[in-house]
Amino acid sequence: MTSISSYYSRILQKTLLNLNPKKHTSPVAFSLTETLSSSTKLLQVRAMANSAAVSSPFKRIQIQRDDTTFDAYVVGKEDAPGIVVLQEWWGVDFEIKNHAQKISQFDGGYKALIPDLYRGKVGLDVAEAQHLMDGLDWQGAVKDIQASVNWLKANGSKKAGVTGFCMGGALSIASSVLVPEVDAVVAFYGVPSPGLADPAQAKAPVQAHFGELDSFVGFSDVKTGKALEEKLNAAGVPHEVYIYPGLAHAFMNNSPEGVQRRKTMGMNDSDDADVELAWSRFCSWMSKYLSS
Repeated sequence: MTSISSYYSRILQKTLLNLNPKKHTSPVAFSLTETLSSSTKLLQVRAMANSAAVSSPFKRIQIQRDDTTFDAYVVGKEDAPGIVVLQEWWGVDFEIKNHAQKISQFDGGYKALIPDLYRGKVGLDVAEAQHLMDGLDWQGAVKDIQASVNWLKANGSKKAGVTGFCMGGALSIASSVLVPEVDAVVAFYGVPSPGLADPAQAKAPVQAHFGELDSFVGFSDVKTGKALEEKLNAAGVPHEVYIYPGLAHAFMNNSPEGVQRRKTMGMNDSDDADVELAWSRFCSWMSKYLSS
């Protein structure tokens, strides 16, 4: 495990133990198979993922960077501004595709691109997702983002932004520091580790969103969000940081499947009005910096 992955793993293990009402002795033992009412529901989630792949509006492409090639999924208008959409720790699953498809339809339309940072793997429970994130090459993921931004700009997008959720949120902010081609960033509940990127060095404008009840201390809790805001302000980086009262981590996941998954992790909050408010702020930010 890399030192960066160790940093995130410690945060997530500690928080998941507190969220889990069963208080397992193993920090990775808490899984959907244990908390869903029956294994049938998990099979339904798997079936849903498979059927979604068949009827998907996304076009699968391959992007080359260094000596490796990775899959990416594109949806939206051909010559529109581009937005790279970064996955949560689950991988390229139904929810990140929901977000990308929604983004592609905002304003006059965007071309949304999801790079597959896990190379085809998807976590269907917490233990699998944590294992996948623990094994992520974070510096390599930043290179994937850079290659994705460059692909968009080479294929009809004059400007390109980056957005992401949870793990993807942290990588979004990292891209504002490490990927000079990025024109704007919107991060949802995730801040990069000090070993990956210092937000004070951001070269692109950053908007960030956090839930007031987020308990991932050092990653996406309110204190971490406010510390991010202070850093960006002191460094003179154009920014907006929003904190949503009464909401916990991953509050943007408001599809029926996403709501159910959050409940299995002890997150019972929801507020569709705040979700739409966050999307409205997202649109204003991206429109401001990506419109030609």
